Amino acid sequence: MSVFCVVWIFPVYWMVNTAFKPQTDSLTPTPRFLPFPLTLANFSDAIHQPDFIDYLLNSLIVTFSVVAVAIVVGFLAAVALTRFRFRGRHTFLIAVMVIMMIPSPALVIPMFLGLQSLNMLNSLFGLGLTYTAFVLPLTIWTLRGFVHGIPVELEEAAMVDGASRAQTIRLILLPLVLPGIIATSVFAFITAWNDYIYAYVLMKDNSHYTLPLWLATFSTNTSTDYGGLIAGSTLFALPAVVFFMIIQTRLVAGMTSGAVKG
Repeated sequence: MSVFCVVWIFPVYWMVNTAFKPQTDSLTPTPRFLPFPLTLANFSDAIHQPDFIDYLLNSLIVTFSVVAVAIVVGFLAAVALTRFRFRGRHTFLIAVMVIMMIPSPALVIPMFLGLQSLNMLNSLFGLGLTYTAFVLPLTIWTLRGFVHGIPVELEEAAMVDGASRAQTIRLILLPLVLPGIIATSVFAFITAWNDYIYAYVLMKDNSHYTLPLWLATFSTNTSTDYGGLIAGSTLFALPAVVFFMIIQTRLVAGMTSGAVKG
């Protein structure tokens, strides 16, 4: 386990380490494991790149929109699939599972043609719609497992006491599934935040670029700004890390709370 931790953590450490080094030390033959002399010049260069703030806002708008829509729709779909019996339910579940198995790059061209026919190319709405299409099957499948694990007797008892179906879902089911919703939102966030292929194919207008495309601008046909690229990658990873740390606290609190309830 320790070996795996080193394999996972060392690349992150080396990225941060290189981001604080001077440009001349980024590619030295002899590796330097500590960033001395320490400098913030790479971060300054990356932040002052043209349109950095616009690209950051584009990524945040698309990612949080995708997470919000996918979680709401996924939760309602999970409730319908676990609490109601209707024709085509099993077929729908199989379709969700099959869609999850298809590699996302295989659908780049169909997505491009579909958005082109809807006149949604080069738009953040079209990009968010594409991400939602890929994230939604995962949220439905994951949340279905969490909802299925909640005893239906709790909802029946609430309904016997006079609660409506909507009140039962909001007051009984939703708080109990909250740790699952938080965990699922992390996966949805990472999927939308890190995508490069779809943003590259669907977004040709520079003003609508997201941060993964912004990172590609540090490399040209003739040279690569390694210091800026590494510093930009560190900045790019920062919102995901902060989001995960906030979510992790609530996730652990929710799981602990559920563990002590009779």
